Amino acid sequence: MGKSQPLMVQGTHSDAGKSIVVTALCRIFADKGFKTAPFKSQNMALNSYITLDGKEIGRAQGVQAEAARILASTNMNPILIKPTGESRSQIVVHGKPYQNMEADSYRTDFYEQGLMLIRESYQALTQEYDRIIIEGAGSPAEVNLNDRELVNMRVARMTNAPVVLVGDIDKGGVFASLVGTLQLLDPEDRKRVIGVIINKFRGDLSLLEPGLKWFEEYTSLPVLGVIPHVKDLNIEAEDSVVLDTYTALKDTTKDIDIAVIQYPRISNFTDIDPLFQEEDCHVRFVKKKEEIGQPDLIIMPGSKNTIEDLEFLRALGMADKIITLVETGKSSIIGICGGYQMLGEKIEDSFGIESATKETNGLGLIKGLHTQLLEEKVTILSEGNARYSNRELPVKGFEIHMGDSTYEDKYSLPFIQLADGRHDGFIQADQRCIGTYFHHIFHNDLLRIEILNDLRTRLGLPPIHDRKPFEAIKEKAFSDLAMVVEKSLDMALIEKKMKEFSDSERDN
Repeated sequence: MGKSQPLMVQGTHSDAGKSIVVTALCRIFADKGFKTAPFKSQNMALNSYITLDGKEIGRAQGVQAEAARILASTNMNPILIKPTGESRSQIVVHGKPYQNMEADSYRTDFYEQGLMLIRESYQALTQEYDRIIIEGAGSPAEVNLNDRELVNMRVARMTNAPVVLVGDIDKGGVFASLVGTLQLLDPEDRKRVIGVIINKFRGDLSLLEPGLKWFEEYTSLPVLGVIPHVKDLNIEAEDSVVLDTYTALKDTTKDIDIAVIQYPRISNFTDIDPLFQEEDCHVRFVKKKEEIGQPDLIIMPGSKNTIEDLEFLRALGMADKIITLVETGKSSIIGICGGYQMLGEKIEDSFGIESATKETNGLGLIKGLHTQLLEEKVTILSEGNARYSNRELPVKGFEIHMGDSTYEDKYSLPFIQLADGRHDGFIQADQRCIGTYFHHIFHNDLLRIEILNDLRTRLGLPPIHDRKPFEAIKEKAFSDLAMVVEKSLDMALIEKKMKEFSDSERDN
């Protein structure tokens, strides 16, 4: 398939570190002078990335493209699955919604079409890139799913890719999970595995060496490297599993307490990432009423099922707690996308886009705000000027929503004047309540500084103006990650194995 040389990264389970390893390899190969692209045939994620042409792909592939210093395209993630319920998801094909499907229907009715899409997308990448780093999903040893899977060994066979298997030692049982995975593979697929990587190791490497030697003797496969556990990677996470690593407890050593409401279908939580880098801020994710406390700022992030997530907040008493904190002036609040919709008075889903519930009341914090969920999805890169503290601050971001929100409030103005002439969002006169469809609002340094200094002023604290630019933090994170991974892996052996694999396949 074209001029490119592929390498596939699979894992023993979800959250083994596949995405991070692929991100690192994209930067490493790019730094070596290879034009490199990421590829994930099918991605299940609620964190999205918008391409330059306004299409939606998995956030991880967008970040991996940034690491490779290229523009992302939908060929890098042709199928995106966005769960809306326990067994129902929105299927996004080449960046646009295809339809909502049940899990069994997807496996039976979409399979052949999915294969065709994947093949075509990969073929397109091979015409443009020297290296393609392919990411699997979950585990290739899911024996109950392997007959119709679209993301692991079937993709390795389709793309003729050698496979590196990643195991997470931090969770324990890494040798058992690696060996067990290998033993459950089809013999022909097992031959594609050129070695393994042990990820997230803590401590003295010499203590691990007997296990490494045993593994290599037992499996006849090399350990290609041991990657240490790296604290504060500053690389955007894709899987919501990462949210369980954040505390819900307040850190009294930090000036500003920020509580992010974690509902079941939380999406695009990477909107919050820049706030983690601010030394005076403590960000915590909360999913119980008693965890909320009295934060200085409440953030309502995006949601893939706004009505059901709102019902979740009501059932746990969180909705009433949020309303009381904001209305009594104890907490400010910012709602993004689905969170913005929840701040209004009413949400209608007449077409059954996300839920069987046709209409529900919002939190009522933005008077007169009504949202109608629509069948057509807005996916667009946006820019404009945000109104804050009597200033017009330039902002860039993206929109992903299937709702239209309108309000009438003669005392308030739209939050953002967009460059295309549209208006977005709401900002209360005292700036304590803000709603917007604009993702990555906190990634804009000037606006983030104003918001945080406004909070500091309310707390009687002096402003901080010399905060670090977030783009510089991101770029440093890519470089630091690549340096750690390249130092940890035997890249010469990996490239040697890749060449041997390609040569042997060509000879056959």
